[in-house]
Amino acid sequence: MDWFVSIWNPNQPHAHFLFSPWLIIMGTIQIIYAASTSLGQRNKKKRIAYSSVSHMGFIIIGISSLKDTGLNGAILQIISHGGAALFFLAGTSYDRIRLVYLDEMGGIAIPMPKIFTLFSSFSLASLALPGMSGFIAE
Repeated sequence: MDWFVSIWNPNQPHAHFLFSPWLIIMGTIQIIYAASTSLGQRNKKKRIAYSSVSHMGFIIIGISSLKDTGLNGAILQIISHGGAALFFLAGTSYDRIRLVYLDEMGGIAIPMPKIFTLFSSFSLASLALPGMSGFIAE
């Protein structure tokens, strides 16, 4: 706890000073649990939702870090996690093919090449591929 006292700023609220170590622990648990739960989902919208919850763990850790770099990373993660775009594309693909389960969707690049291209690029951005904004945020 001595490392934490050394970065404390008297201008910050005392509650943030007390609870930020617990929030960092909860954010780490949230990242691991939601990401591992996301892998087991067959429904495309549920998989996107759990991966978004996992990204929110990075935001909690960034806000709780009590550093400007952490706050900037949290803001960038809020902007670039791509949940809204992925949900839009999941809804658009559902309107066209009426399927939500990933194991039933084999080969959607042929009937919907534009949606597939957008979905692939937003998925890679959400994955935090180097060169994309999610990589810098995380």
